[in-house]
Amino acid sequence: MKAFGELLFIIMILSSVSSYGIILTPKLDNEGQVTKDNNHYMDPEVDYTRFGGRVTDKDKSGHILKIHVENNNTKFLKAGDVVKFKVNNQDLGEYCEANIRSIEDFYFTIYVTTFSKCWKNAQYFPRGLQLNFVTKKLEQRVFEASKYRELLILRKESFLKQLNDINQFLWTYDQARLQAAAEFDQQINQLEREKQIALDNLIQKKQENILLQSELIKKLDILDQDLKHYKVERQEYLEDRWAMDQDLDIPVLRRPQEMKHP
Repeated sequence: MKAFGELLFIIMILSSVSSYGIILTPKLDNEGQVTKDNNHYMDPEVDYTRFGGRVTDKDKSGHILKIHVENNNTKFLKAGDVVKFKVNNQDLGEYCEANIRSIEDFYFTIYVTTFSKCWKNAQYFPRGLQLNFVTKKLEQRVFEASKYRELLILRKESFLKQLNDINQFLWTYDQARLQAAAEFDQQINQLEREKQIALDNLIQKKQENILLQSELIKKLDILDQDLKHYKVERQEYLEDRWAMDQDLDIPVLRRPQEMKHP
């Protein structure tokens, strides 16, 4: 009975956990349709010349306004740019003109010379008004930023590829080091074997040459004896003897005696 109660308690906990599960909701546009991701490039279906902003602050003169925007594309505007605006839900058909004074994230400051074209109560322009801006400069800047972003993404992909190659090398460094060491050890062992074989061949060749040297010396001695034995004399004995007697100052005739042939 106790085990059954514990099992029932576990089932209740699992049921409560599943009932509080996380629900993922898709990103929908104003019409309830899923918007495609364009990787924050310029969308040709969007009018970037128009945007909205709200007056959050102003100076004492009332001509310098600080505008808050929810779309931070205004960061591409620059000081000195001219923008036009209308007050939201106003029937006046003309735009007021303003000059951009400074830019910061989700805020920018403008200077307005006159509000008479777009505001009925020209004496007082209150905070909190929703303004509808229009400027061709913003569309041009967004286009330039989008093209530059494409280059930055290509550069980032190149850097990521280099980083991936470096990480791959670092992760496999130990294995590559062992493999390189093994390959060179194999080559060293092969060279050692070839060295030993070459030295053994030289030792064997030396022993063979020593034996061959002794055999050749013996054969040369024998050959010298044979050469001496088979030497042919070119002079007769008496002539040779007369020449020898002349050298020894023995009294002999001045010329050798003629040989008498039998």
